Amino acid sequence: MAADAAKRPRSSRNNGGGSASLLSRGRPWVRALIAGLLLAGSVPPWGFWPLSMIGMALWVELLAESKPRRRAQHSALVSIGWLGPATLWMADLTLVGWPLAIIAFAAMHAAAGALVAPDRRRVAFPAAFALAELLRWSWPFGGVPLATMAMAQVSGPLAAAARVGGPLLLTALTAVSGVMLAALMARRLRPAAVCAAVCAAAWLTAIFAPGSEPIGSAGDDSALIRVAAVQGGGPQNTRADVCEQRGVFERHLNATRSQVNAPVDLVVWPEDVVHPRADTVVTPARCDQPLLTVSEARSELSELARSLDAVVVAGFFERSDDGTANRNYALAYNPDGAAVDSYDKVRLVPFGEYVPLRSTAERFSDDLPARDVRPGPADEPAVVDTALGPLGVSISWEVFFDHRARNAVGDGDGRLLLNPTNGSSYWLTMVQSQQIASSRLRAIETDRWVIQAAPTGFSAVITPEGDVVERTGISESRVIEATVELRRGHTLATRFGPWPVTAVAALLLAHSLGLRQLLTRLKPARKR
Repeated sequence: MAADAAKRPRSSRNNGGGSASLLSRGRPWVRALIAGLLLAGSVPPWGFWPLSMIGMALWVELLAESKPRRRAQHSALVSIGWLGPATLWMADLTLVGWPLAIIAFAAMHAAAGALVAPDRRRVAFPAAFALAELLRWSWPFGGVPLATMAMAQVSGPLAAAARVGGPLLLTALTAVSGVMLAALMARRLRPAAVCAAVCAAAWLTAIFAPGSEPIGSAGDDSALIRVAAVQGGGPQNTRADVCEQRGVFERHLNATRSQVNAPVDLVVWPEDVVHPRADTVVTPARCDQPLLTVSEARSELSELARSLDAVVVAGFFERSDDGTANRNYALAYNPDGAAVDSYDKVRLVPFGEYVPLRSTAERFSDDLPARDVRPGPADEPAVVDTALGPLGVSISWEVFFDHRARNAVGDGDGRLLLNPTNGSSYWLTMVQSQQIASSRLRAIETDRWVIQAAPTGFSAVITPEGDVVERTGISESRVIEATVELRRGHTLATRFGPWPVTAVAALLLAHSLGLRQLLTRLKPARKR
């Protein structure tokens, strides 16, 4: 019997101690794919957050394998099962780029799995996973923070922890909850209790930690304003066409005039719905209507702000003054009709708004933007200064990046956060659903109201607690109106960003790898 035990594969042994659980039964590659599919089911548009705990529990048990190569393979399969379905929308934009992205993500998670020592996986796995996700959100080309576990948890009980440590803390806590479930299934009560205590501590810290407060003195209503998020409507999954630009503009203009119920203080239009051409432009013969010009668009918006006696923030897209690039920016009009401030988008979509390694990329694709969008200055606050005070702005893709929201409310002291976006080109509703989840995360992290406006959906108004007050459907023409609160102040997440969680994760992973013991052994050698 002892000989039989010695011949048994290491992957079938319980390297973490305690009896084996149901989570360790079955072929490892099958369990890995099931774990990935469960993680995919936990993120929007499916969004059943408890599945993330089960998926993580399966993943952590797969890391009981003694060989690093096997742990890496299993982790790569989990990643493919998770991010393959959850980023399927990419296939419509780039059939080649989608699998390449999945392979790159899988490589990051494979490296994380290989670094997790089997006998210390309950500590090392949350740390390694958080660091791998931080890398995925940051590199290459600025990162791709989509289909994240933080999005999955935004509807769960751990969501408030984002106010303490942002999406990285939520990501780590998702892994911790998976470790807790795996420990319970293996009847390991002590590690399960420790994991439960970590999650409870994060939740309690979020309740008692400092946050924002309404502007103005206590008891008055100076912080309350009436906002309108305008969705002009129209078909989904379309591509930009110069002949359609006037129609998009007029849909939003007509929706505002016919559906906004005055009095209103702030009107928010989506990204890229004001796409004017130079006044001297010649309209192509194939277009049914004359092209929208710069002077006409600005005149109409100025008159709209005056007629509503409101601040109007509209998304512009036009050629730069020197003609060598494009600009994607939000332009604010005060109630007197004056254009007072603008914010140029900083975080751009790779291969959509700019082309990395353009000379190489153009050899493989003819469907690339002719000119890059010129990013705005990253060191300036992401706000527009208006009659209502500074308003934070994260344009479209930027709302997926927590540092852009921190720039808006931390450096710029934005009183609320605007997310003008344009998802009309995307296939399915994955991106739009995940963007709503990201806007909810930004609301919790910053303790601010978030106003999201999209031309064809989804548009929404979101409370500082991350609750969606109201949301539009796809393609409908609709205006959402709500009373929101202008706020000031900072949360721990906006003050410190991801660095505390990153430091703790790095230290825990280093400790689990035995680096402290290695350094201790090297000290006598150095003295000699």
